[in-house]
Amino acid sequence: MLFVLPGLLYMLLLIGYPVIYNLVISLQDVNVMTIRNKEAVFVGLQNYRYLFKEDMIWQVMKQTFTFTFWCIVFQLSLGLLLAVFFNQKFRMAKPARGLLLVIWVVPMTVVALIFKFMFQTDGGLINTVLMNLHLISQPIQWLVDAKMAMISLIITNCWVGIPFNMILLSAGLNGISPEIYESASIDGANGFVKFFRITLPLLRPAIMSVLIMGVIYTFKVFDLVYVMTSGGPNNATELLSTYSYRLSFTEYQFSRGAAAANVLLLCLVVLAFLYVKMMRKDEVM
Repeated sequence: MLFVLPGLLYMLLLIGYPVIYNLVISLQDVNVMTIRNKEAVFVGLQNYRYLFKEDMIWQVMKQTFTFTFWCIVFQLSLGLLLAVFFNQKFRMAKPARGLLLVIWVVPMTVVALIFKFMFQTDGGLINTVLMNLHLISQPIQWLVDAKMAMISLIITNCWVGIPFNMILLSAGLNGISPEIYESASIDGANGFVKFFRITLPLLRPAIMSVLIMGVIYTFKVFDLVYVMTSGGPNNATELLSTYSYRLSFTEYQFSRGAAAANVLLLCLVVLAFLYVKMMRKDEVM
């Protein structure tokens, strides 16, 4: 008990208390006048009812799920392909894999600033390259057009997430015994059969772990969106995390911002519960 006590205190102070405080103020009418003197009126679920009466929350939730879905699809699929590729035995496999991991180590704010300049309509690196290659005739408004702004965020988030997925899946691939592949080769199995009949089934626990961590991390991403688009244009890239921030610290509706943050937390709790349930099912099987 003494061994786990420091970690338990850390969790209670830095995670438990903010979660409880956020839940409490979501049930009150907290504004700039009452947040310091703690005279907020208890209003129950009124903030949640007001939140879900607005069309904005449904748009934000749809955009959050869309952003998360496409990021996970590309991160997991490309990360798996890179993991399989660098798991092959060739001279530069390990150094190249290490260099790709540097992408994930770079702070998200720095990555967001770099890609924000790269996606600039006039003078941006991406438009310049595409026009020099004659792939486009006029600059693409990456961060100005609503659809392209979301695509830009997905590309940037995938750029950061793919190396992380690759490393975790590579660890799972290293745990598969080479003797299994040798036995399959003796039985006449080709590379396609080995991948779908051996690699994917044995890699399922690692894939599930990467999947749930990727979903949780992507679902709550804030700094990337805030730096690149701040939820614009016209709220086209507003996610639950940035929407909660805007309600609290731009519009000073602290209680409604807390309610939006609790909706985000509830979604993550449901995802975590489904993950634990699936993992227990695998253990039973």
